[in-house]
Order: sequence, then structure tokens, then C-alpha cells
Amino acid sequence: METKIKIVRVFNRFILGGPSLNVSFLTKFLSSSFETKLIIGSKDTDEQEAVELIKRYGIEFTEVTEMKRAINLIEDFKAYRKIKQIIKDANPSIVHTHASKPGAIGRMAASSCKVPIILHTYHGHVFHSYFGTIKTFIYLKIEQFLARKSTRVIAISEQQKHELATIHKICNKNKIVVIPLGLDLDAFYQNQIEKRLAFRQKYNIANNEVVIGIIGRLVSIKNHTLFINAIAIVLKKATNKIKIIIVGDGDERQNIMTLLTKLDIEYNYYPDDNNCKTVTLTSWLTSMDEVYAGLDIVALSSLNEGTPVSLIEAQASCKPIVTTNVGGVVDVVLENKTAFITQSNEVGAFANALLRLVESKALRDEMGKIGYDHVKDKFDKSRLVNDMENLYNQLLAEKGLLHSKK
Repeated sequence: METKIKIVRVFNRFILGGPSLNVSFLTKFLSSSFETKLIIGSKDTDEQEAVELIKRYGIEFTEVTEMKRAINLIEDFKAYRKIKQIIKDANPSIVHTHASKPGAIGRMAASSCKVPIILHTYHGHVFHSYFGTIKTFIYLKIEQFLARKSTRVIAISEQQKHELATIHKICNKNKIVVIPLGLDLDAFYQNQIEKRLAFRQKYNIANNEVVIGIIGRLVSIKNHTLFINAIAIVLKKATNKIKIIIVGDGDERQNIMTLLTKLDIEYNYYPDDNNCKTVTLTSWLTSMDEVYAGLDIVALSSLNEGTPVSLIEAQASCKPIVTTNVGGVVDVVLENKTAFITQSNEVGAFANALLRLVESKALRDEMGKIGYDHVKDKFDKSRLVNDMENLYNQLLAEKGLLHSKK
């Protein structure tokens, strides 16, 4: 009987988004040669737990409630001690951490337990646009220290690898392996006509209205201010009727609504008011395949990204994109073929790109078709699982541990 390779996977919190999906797939779909124990932390009160994701894939996990998003030295030390004990009891060959807080606590605990293989995936990073100069410098030094304790560092795009190795000098580029995200994309392409009708009926959208959607947490790093200011320009210039859907929630919601009021754009917050206006803020939604089916254009206005899942899902749904040029965006889309790309401070350029798509259904259809062909295999979950399993087996063989550790 084959001995299973034990993995302890450490993640921050199960909330809606790409990192949770990837952790789910790597926990659930590795071959039978591997046995994974998943540790997660606690979500913040303004974050939406990915309940349906957990149920859909039957994800089992151990929650360490002391591991929260915010830094708290006392709670973080308690989390470290708990995770260290879990690792010690599990006696794994591999500890694989995801995201920054679990990456710090998990790698320190794994190093203390002398785990043979320690891996960390950067789903994004906080080395610009999040904090001030001093705090960013401290984070950089911490990550450089943690990289020395890592067997490999995993980037989710070539652009991210360049940023980690060349710009921020986290570690030598030879220590970084690029493994792009993988998603369950079939649902985004299937039954689009029925899903489009259901979504538009729910939000009282006419068939001849062009719908622009933006999806993600309502936080400052997502730069919704750029998006709203661009929308104000589009609304004045467009000849076609337009509706705007803002999907997600967070501590910037009130500021977004204040800006909409200042720009004299009618809006409603759907959970409290189902009388849909020019702009509808929907809060969190879970049936994202239905959401994308209902949209005509997908936007992203972020200041910093890892690999933006919304852009992969948009292309799988045959939707054209307007996005800022951040993080791994250029590794996800085809510029001027599936997406128009602008800089983060170019409101006019962002608005003009949106306007081109609003005014031309033929252009939307053409870019949408190319988008689906571009992502359908490149970002499939089976490719992610195969790539990661190949890396695990390569490192296990290098350490002489392949199928040898109980």
C-alpha cells in the first residue's frame, strides 16, 4: 500500500475570491498520493465567507481563530504556537502557505519544526499602494527573511515574478516558480442566455441597455474612484443606454456612494433598495456565472493586483474588459484583443476605452470570443493541480522523500 505524502496547507480566510478557489482545488483535487490538512484563519466582519465554495467542494479545515488579517502580536503569537503544534502532530513532508499573514506564521512554524519542504504562494503582494514608506520597507525585509526559509516561492504570473525578484528583491529569480491560477471555468460559458435573462430581470435591466460591471472588494486599493469618475464621462458621451453594476462590499462603500452623489449619478444599494437606478451596488453575490452573463463589459480599476480572477472569469464569459495596468493583468489578458489597458491615473483613457465598447456591440462580441479562447485551457483548475503536483514531486525527489514519509 502506497504511503501518502502529507501536506499542511496554511491559508488566511475563506472569503470570496481567487485565492480561496485555488486553495480549495489544491486541497481537494491533488492525486491520491497526497493527503492535505488545511489550516485557515478568521475573516473580518466586512468580508463575505465563501460558504457555497466550502459546501460545493466539501472542504474540511482546522480554524485557528487567532490568525486574523490585522497584525496583533499577542494573537499572532498564539496562532504561531497553535499552527506549530498542528504541524508537529501532522509531521508533513510539505508545508505550503498562501497569502502574507499565513505565509509569515506558517513558514516560521514549519521552519521551527524542520519541515523538509516549505513553499509559499504570493496571490498578491503589499509592496506598493497599500502602506507608507516605512511600513512597506519593514514588510519587504520580513518577506526577504521568510524567503530564505522557503524551499521555493510561487508567483502566479511572470509579471509578479519580475516584481518579486527584480523590483522588490525578495529572493533570487531562480527560487521563484511561476504557476498561474486555475479556476473552474465551465459554468461561465454555459447557459449564458438563460443566466443573462435572470440577472437582468432581477435588477430591472432592459435588453437594449449596455451594462458595465466591476467586481471586487470595496476597498481603497481597488481604486473605485477612477472607475466612478470614468463612468461620469461615459454617461455624458454615450448614445446607448447604460447601467452600472458594482459587485462587492467593504469599507469604501460609503465613500463610493458619496462620490456618486457629488457627480449627480443616481444609485441604489440593492440589499436595502431594489428600485434599481443608473448605478446599482449589489453587495456580495455568489452566483458569479450569472452575474457575468448579465454584463456586457467588465472593468477593473485597481492600483495593485496579483492575478485578477475577475478578468479570467470575464473572458471565460466572453466579456470584453477595460483595466488598469497593474500586477499580473498583462499575463491574463491580450491587450487590444480581449482588453483595453490604461494606467491607474488615466481617467480620460479609461473612460474612452469604456465608451468604445459601449458604442459597438460588434467590438464587444469580437473581443469576447477571443477572450474565451484565450483562457479556457490556460487557467483551468486541472492545469493548476497538475502544475503544483509536478512541483511537489520534483522537490520530494530532490529531497529523497518521494513516497517515503508517513
